[in-house]
Amino acid sequence: MKEIRIHARAGQGAITTASLLGFSYFNEGKYPYAFPNFGAARMGAPMNAFVRVDDRPVRLRSQIYEPDYVIIVDPTLMRGFNCFSGLQSDGIAIINGREDLELPKLKASQKVFVVNANDIALRNIGRPLGNTALIGAFAAATGELKLDNLIEVVGNRFSGKAQEGNIKSVREGFEFVKNNLKG
Repeated sequence: MKEIRIHARAGQGAITTASLLGFSYFNEGKYPYAFPNFGAARMGAPMNAFVRVDDRPVRLRSQIYEPDYVIIVDPTLMRGFNCFSGLQSDGIAIINGREDLELPKLKASQKVFVVNANDIALRNIGRPLGNTALIGAFAAATGELKLDNLIEVVGNRFSGKAQEGNIKSVREGFEFVKNNLKG
């Protein structure tokens, strides 16, 4: 079983991110289970969303404490929370942020990809909601999902200009990480 923990603030699309990842895994023949966890139910409050995926139906319903992957939608959360808590020794973190983002000390076997997903989203969608760029980056960093599959799922979720912009964001996030893996 693979487990993904998403750190965000309410209103930043963490539930949509988990849902898109879940549908993408489902399309690839896996059994996903995506769910949120709220603290205070107000816009801007810290929250998590989770995705579990396996080759068999997922029955476990608890929060994820030892994720294989972490996606951090809002890097300001790293100042008040240990977003990397429990990250597997070979885990991968995808962080929405700028290149000069200060990162905590991690194990040498853990990988971190910092993607300026908000800037990607501003260019393509017109709003700083970098979720789709982050799932593109996730696919490239982990090899867990095919790009064409993600594009299909995002295309089914959005319509019109939002669809076009989000698909561009997925591609750009994917290409950003793919190019950094080469270098």
